[in-house]
Amino acid sequence: MTDNESVFAAARDWAGARMALATVVSTWGSAPRPRGSHMLVHADGRFEGSVSGGCVEGDVLAVAAEVIAGAPAVLRAYGVADAAAWEVGLPCGGQIDVLIQPVSDAGFPPALFDAVEAARREGQAIEIATNLDTGRSGGAGTFVNRYEPPRRLLIVGAVQIAQALAALAHTLGVKTIVIDPRARFLTPERFPGVALDDRWPDEAVAALRPDPVTAVVTLSHDPKIDDPGLIAALASPAGYVAALGSRRSHAARLERLAAAGVAPADLARIEGPAGLDLGAIGPSEIALSVAASMVRAFHARA
Repeated sequence: MTDNESVFAAARDWAGARMALATVVSTWGSAPRPRGSHMLVHADGRFEGSVSGGCVEGDVLAVAAEVIAGAPAVLRAYGVADAAAWEVGLPCGGQIDVLIQPVSDAGFPPALFDAVEAARREGQAIEIATNLDTGRSGGAGTFVNRYEPPRRLLIVGAVQIAQALAALAHTLGVKTIVIDPRARFLTPERFPGVALDDRWPDEAVAALRPDPVTAVVTLSHDPKIDDPGLIAALASPAGYVAALGSRRSHAARLERLAAAGVAPADLARIEGPAGLDLGAIGPSEIALSVAASMVRAFHARA
């Protein structure tokens, strides 16, 4: 799954302007950005997104300027074997093919940005085909880019680790909602810029309808809060379900959930204790271990 959130945001902000869209359509070796990654270029030179992490962006910008001025779509190959590898190639040793097309009916129609956004708002994936010979998207084509719904993280328990985890998730482009019925814990001051939900976790999680690109992590250490959230998460296709606590407390948790009627196969979906074993100490490091495990689960699914 690619992170094109900033590109979609820029497309909304720049609607009506002349633009070009660069897309990684194939990769080989240690390519720095995955297939499907976008870079959107405005006629005034501004750009958002990345196709190589910085290796070839300068050349892409030059080609994009020509495309915006009226040149047809261009398919460019960049690799370490290029004569100018250290100037516009990939010194990391990989190779990428990048399509640079106008944002127009002759390339990537602006309406397709709206279609992707609409599907993602509904929690649906959408696929857009592109003809690499003509550089046109939206019909039949050999390159198909799949846009998944936005990744989400539902945190149950507005504790200190949740503060650090919400901040990390933001940098990862994961939309975060913190759930806690305790008003003194769930405040905008403690979670600035984060969506807050003060319903009981079972109600909140069920209403938020976790999908395969949603993670649910319980952190409160209070079974009255964590257990209902876990039960609701396990009734959904959530892609990552984890609970904070020691191995002993997790064993007790599994006994409680089994007594509540949760099936063994669903109990096995819970990562407990939550997070990769990094020897983490303190809220920030524990949050890092949980974020890393969440990302691993998302990539394993993809």
